[in-house]
Amino acid sequence: MWFLPLYHAPMTELWSLFQNNDGNIIHKWTHYFPAYEEHFSRFKNRPAVLVEIGVFKGGSLELWRKFLGPRVQVVGIDIEDKSEYEQDQIAIRQGDQSDPVFLQSVIDEFGPPDIIIDDGSHQMEHVTASFEFLYPRMSPTGVYFVEDMHTAYWPEYGGGLRKADTFIEKSKHLIDELNADHARGALAPTDFTRSTLSIHFFDSCVIFEKGRHLSKHDLMIGKE
Repeated sequence: MWFLPLYHAPMTELWSLFQNNDGNIIHKWTHYFPAYEEHFSRFKNRPAVLVEIGVFKGGSLELWRKFLGPRVQVVGIDIEDKSEYEQDQIAIRQGDQSDPVFLQSVIDEFGPPDIIIDDGSHQMEHVTASFEFLYPRMSPTGVYFVEDMHTAYWPEYGGGLRKADTFIEKSKHLIDELNADHARGALAPTDFTRSTLSIHFFDSCVIFEKGRHLSKHDLMIGKE
């Protein structure tokens, strides 16, 4: 008897598209694919805007288009000119991921993103700046997917174990904001509290799911 490795990606549709890619180069960690599938599948064949920070060779932009279908607008943003990778449903815009003026211009052109994938510089200050600007401005039911957070532990990216200003540490604090309604006044609810349904931590990834909150109440049902 033999067993698959713990992070072996299953043969899902997205994983199959990746394995059989014959287009531009895609560079992704294999263990991200179950998380992609889990969080992006609900946008398939719906009008949606996906923004990926970091274009590389353009292959992942093609992958999202194939997976999400003919109604998605994919937008790649990069500090370098990557316009050569533009195609039908795929737009490329050049700019700095930490520049709010540039980011606002992308929103003005394409509308609030439904999916944001940060696969950009991985510098902690850039990751944080992008999130703080874009997250409040994306679709109220959107998904914000931050990749490659192993860099949050690496000094050359501004990281370090439990270093206060890494995006991993920021995400840990956001857990408290997510639960602020239960803090008995120790922490006031914020816009993040009101707009966020969940935070998911995977190996090297942090994923935020937005959504509308209903009233919260507990129930006790059944016989003594």
